[in-house]
Amino acid sequence: MLVDMLVKMNLGFLGIALLFYCVLAGADFGAGILEAFRGGRLKNEQRNLIGHAIGPVWEANHVWLILAVVILFVGFPKTYALLSVSFHIPITLMLAGIILRGCAFTFRQYDVVRDRSQNVYSAIFVVSSFATPLMLGTLAGALLLGRFVGSPSGFADTYVWPWLNLFSLSVGVFTCALFAFLAGVYLTGESRNPQLRALFTRRALQASWVALVMGLAVFLSADYSGLALRSKFLSNTLALGCMGMASVLWIPLWWSLRRGQKLLPRLCAASQMGFILLGWFSIQAHEFLALSDPAPDATLRSLLYALVTGAALIFPALYFLFRVFKR
Repeated sequence: MLVDMLVKMNLGFLGIALLFYCVLAGADFGAGILEAFRGGRLKNEQRNLIGHAIGPVWEANHVWLILAVVILFVGFPKTYALLSVSFHIPITLMLAGIILRGCAFTFRQYDVVRDRSQNVYSAIFVVSSFATPLMLGTLAGALLLGRFVGSPSGFADTYVWPWLNLFSLSVGVFTCALFAFLAGVYLTGESRNPQLRALFTRRALQASWVALVMGLAVFLSADYSGLALRSKFLSNTLALGCMGMASVLWIPLWWSLRRGQKLLPRLCAASQMGFILLGWFSIQAHEFLALSDPAPDATLRSLLYALVTGAALIFPALYFLFRVFKR
């Protein structure tokens, strides 16, 4: 009984870490995606606004990904090892994208020399902003699909086919669309220029339609891949409730955007992302618990103490960071 409670509490912290990573770092990735579609006479203004918006906080957002990895490594070591083997390629690509994106953004934003190299940095920034959430979503889809290989049985069967399939990639594209939607909503509140606000409002609306289409594609590709996702979803009351709440939040979101508000649209968009993740987590939880072999209770207890202590330090620090740079 105690072990089950410790497992669930540590998994709760894992879910919180993933939520904050998607809500905060996801918007940064989405800004890079939106930069690929900038154009017109406000082309330079769009890039400058994106750089100004994510510059002070982008590096701090990755603390949530590090936290999620630590929870898996310490609390569920066998699961961590299994996932690291089956998803070695997309994990490596995702980490490479994070590194390249950070380096390119730093050189582009703060390099004192302004020449053609800025175009190279921008291209790397945009491509890695696509590739990283694509791999992150692919991992989420592959985890739900559950095609793991317990022992090596050939390179393709072990390292490629568990994640390189239509369903996993469709979840990856869906994730890119969600992050672009988040970025569009967040960026509407970063500028005093009415034209820029209207432009990013349109970008958010376009990304939301892409996300809707890709959400339908996820269910269709699940049927094609032999995953009974529809039945799992329809039989899960929490997942249905989360989908309903995410849909209802469209009303205050677009109402507040049309009125030019800043805080309410961000809260609505972040809440939508939270409900989507909670719905996914509720479907995935049973498979993850069946897959996981948790660490001893003493390790889980120590990990929980460390997470509670860390939360008491991290949240005030992040509040101060956003208070200073995003007031």
